[in-house]
Amino acid sequence: MSFKKIDISELSFNPFLRMGRDWMLLTGGNKEKYNPMTASWGQLGRLWNKDVFTAYIRPNRYTLEFINKDEFFTASFFTMANRKELAFCGNNSGRDVDKMHIDGLTPAELDGCIGFEEADMVFVLRKLYSYDMDESKFLTDEGLQQQFYGAEPYHKAFICEITAVYVKE
Repeated sequence: MSFKKIDISELSFNPFLRMGRDWMLLTGGNKEKYNPMTASWGQLGRLWNKDVFTAYIRPNRYTLEFINKDEFFTASFFTMANRKELAFCGNNSGRDVDKMHIDGLTPAELDGCIGFEEADMVFVLRKLYSYDMDESKFLTDEGLQQQFYGAEPYHKAFICEITAVYVKE
């Protein structure tokens, strides 16, 4: 399988389905050592005259250690056909299992970052800005804090420039 680099203006997809239903892997690191984590939250848009993607990562996730170290990381988008592999990445920590060798996932080096051959689209992301989500910043009382956090830590957000888009050829 190989990828073709395209201009972001050529994209046509439903981000609500691709992120919320199909899921993606956020992967930090390089070919020597990397770690993917499953994500179903994210945002796409324009900010600071750039095409941006915002990733949300809990501070207790092992992948965050990799993403904090480097300027770039990837978001690899999959179809429902890869649900088993993505569920594994979401339910297991790279601290406990070797996520560099998961059956059904083949690493692909793209611009010095790691995506996956089984993905049908990969964004290469350059971190521009980050912030920590905070309970005191909620503007409504709809129970979101209890529903999504409880005793879990609030996410760290990364606003990233999409520097490259790769699609399957």
